Amino acid sequence: MPENTTENNFDFVAIGDIVTDAFIRLITAEVYYDGLKHEQQLCLLNGAKIPYESATVVSAVGNSPNAAASAARLGLRTALVADVGGDEHGREDVATLKSNNIATDFVRVHEGLLSNYHYVLWYRAERTILIKHEEYPYALPDVGSPKWLYFSSVGQNSLDYHKQVGEYIKSHPETKLAFQPGTFQIKLGTEALRDIYEHTEVFFCNKEEAQEILGNVTENNAGNLARMMSEKGPKISVITDGPNGAHVFNKETGETWFMPPYPDPAPPFERTGAGDAFSSTFAAALAMGKPIEEALLWAPINSMSVVQKIGAQAGLLTQAEIQEWLAKAPEDYKPKKV
Repeated sequence: MPENTTENNFDFVAIGDIVTDAFIRLITAEVYYDGLKHEQQLCLLNGAKIPYESATVVSAVGNSPNAAASAARLGLRTALVADVGGDEHGREDVATLKSNNIATDFVRVHEGLLSNYHYVLWYRAERTILIKHEEYPYALPDVGSPKWLYFSSVGQNSLDYHKQVGEYIKSHPETKLAFQPGTFQIKLGTEALRDIYEHTEVFFCNKEEAQEILGNVTENNAGNLARMMSEKGPKISVITDGPNGAHVFNKETGETWFMPPYPDPAPPFERTGAGDAFSSTFAAALAMGKPIEEALLWAPINSMSVVQKIGAQAGLLTQAEIQEWLAKAPEDYKPKKV
């Protein structure tokens, strides 16, 4: 990887928090469905000793690091903008990025601060994540003029950071922005992040997140939600809906596409990172000059592969591996205009 990034621009620069995930695989728990909130609740006996099967620690993950790993695996020259503490976890994060061919030129190490460390309660194929974002003095470095920026989850003390990203993308029309908002970015709302939304090339979220972002709307059709999202600015809006597939709206052409999921070769092992894999693979395909239809063929395959492994990155595929899965795809695995 080049050291002077302002002279040797990257294809894909991801911006967002980096995390170490500790996966704790539970043996016994109860899952209740809350009909009023339409959500499942993981329940453990309070005050008890809860047995677990295993613990697996995975370094250098998070929405943006996962996207960077996906893009690098697909062959793009990739870097990550992130902050770590000057501790063992931070050093392991940096080493893991380098091993994944992700440039660390823009990773800032803060001595005296801790690195992000999350706990993942893994029960059956689902996971519940205990999160804690450390507070870093966020600042956007000189990233040069990459072909694409991919912006996702950062901590709560980041409003000014978003303004910096917005100013950057406005002043660098040659760089396209992919935006996959994290929890805090969703809570900030579209008005606070107007510069981001209005200059986004491709936007990603799931159906429930779209309903929240759009003001807790009751609209339940993912295709309609994609069109509504593009009214906020994004040229291309991608709304995923788990096993129900994904919808994409292209504001330039007025077309809406539906893409079914790729059939699972085996029951999902662990679902962390499925959405990141879909979003980053779609964005990476666009960064390679692929049309929306081809990006839609690639993205579900990487999602399918990721859920067969522990964590968000072990199952990420190369271009050649994606083509192998495409060659044996069922006949109805193709995007459809709706």
